[in-house]
Amino acid sequence: MMSDETAAPEDVNPQAEVPADSPAEAAVVDPVEALTAENADLKDKLLRTVAEMENLRKRTQREIEDTRSYAIAGFARDMLTATDSLSRALTVLPAETRDTADGTLKSLIEGIEMTEREMQRLLAKHGVKPIEAEGQKFDPHKHQAMFEVPDPSRPEGTVVQVVQAGFAIGDRVLRP
Repeated sequence: MMSDETAAPEDVNPQAEVPADSPAEAAVVDPVEALTAENADLKDKLLRTVAEMENLRKRTQREIEDTRSYAIAGFARDMLTATDSLSRALTVLPAETRDTADGTLKSLIEGIEMTEREMQRLLAKHGVKPIEAEGQKFDPHKHQAMFEVPDPSRPEGTVVQVVQAGFAIGDRVLRP
């Protein structure tokens, strides 16, 4: 004879003890429905994880591209200063001195002009482009106002004169 504590598990039948109309029967879940619900939950988690990983991949790719594009920004700013110095050196020379220059002076002027053009070309090659300002509507994100000139022949807020050219790399302003 066996006691209740040592009874074999197959001898216990919970459904036989619960009447069919009781609320406890509603708590018994169909195994197929439980597995279907678990499957749907796992599919949802998988889809969310895949979407999150795809977003992470795209965000990382964007950050890598931004880093590649804008990594030379500091160097480009420094090069713009040198390029400006070359331009100023050329503008200081009067036009008649340039035209009448001979020998060494002419070679020096041509060398400065070639160096300036080459620096501009290299900056453009690496994505550094001048910001066209003269005649454009003033944009505080791209332009820096030095003074306001009343001019009835142009609409208000138009850039009339460029004192120093601005430059951008990609969509970022290096110098307004």
